[in-house]
Amino acid sequence: MWPFIESIQLIRYLILCRVNRSLVRLSAIPGAEFSRVLGAIIAERLPTIEAAAWKKAIPDWMQELAMPISPESTNWPIESVLFVYPGKAHYGQDELIAWELKLLGKCAEHGFFLEVILPAIEQASTTADPRWHQLNRLWGRFDIEAVYAAIGSRWEPVVSQGRLDLRCQVTPTQWNEGLEWTSNPEHVYDRLTWVTPFDMRPAGNKHNPAAPMLVDLLEGLIDRMRVFISGKHTTVQDVWNTLPETERTALQQVIEQVRDIPLRRHNLGPAYRRWPDLMQGWQRFALIPHPALPYLELASILHLGRHTHVGFGTFQIN
Repeated sequence: MWPFIESIQLIRYLILCRVNRSLVRLSAIPGAEFSRVLGAIIAERLPTIEAAAWKKAIPDWMQELAMPISPESTNWPIESVLFVYPGKAHYGQDELIAWELKLLGKCAEHGFFLEVILPAIEQASTTADPRWHQLNRLWGRFDIEAVYAAIGSRWEPVVSQGRLDLRCQVTPTQWNEGLEWTSNPEHVYDRLTWVTPFDMRPAGNKHNPAAPMLVDLLEGLIDRMRVFISGKHTTVQDVWNTLPETERTALQQVIEQVRDIPLRRHNLGPAYRRWPDLMQGWQRFALIPHPALPYLELASILHLGRHTHVGFGTFQIN
């Protein structure tokens, strides 16, 4: 699996926001709310030429305050994930809201984070802009408690106690340093729990969401890997072509191994009443083979399916 992950350029930031008011509330899809507000601030802060792509990606909701937040209503013109950790809808004074920002592929640049994204978060923490500073909303009502960058399973401080550590050198390959892509050989893995909603419908299937099988998840990982290949119109075959022969063979064998493993039970259901195609819950398979676990762990880090930008499509296995 090592050749497989060495081609992945990824920076993971963990950001802790401390609420400094008596009460704030998050929207039903907090990743979309974070994307909307921070994306608008970034677009307004950038020079005209650099801001063009951001303004093009940001829809008319910049002027439409009443427009509801939905998975489709927001995006950034860079490959990224805004994953707000599952928690409460309401937070009080001094409580922490934790979220991850993941920059992928050619967009995994620490300099861009420091120069563009972090200042936008800082501005969002104190903003009085009426578009965002609405009653009990987070914006303008938090302090940046800390920012960390992932080094394998560890989090290295980038900002702590309000101070930026300029000595911290963050690279797009350190995310996998020291990660152990192994599992407990004595443990039987059979349960997959979706931490966030997901939409794994095949292209062209606009209705009838179904419980994904293990083979769907692995094939979804291959599709997700297209983001790490240069070019505007990359395909799944392009991903296969980039793999060394030994790795390609190993992955093909794992896919065939899981292809006929049955799904025993699940409690998947609509995550939101307004968007019934977005599912959440758990699935129990007859068995999740140990050779598939590293690939599934990688898939959970990268997120699968539609709306990955707002944090959808990640899961846990046990």
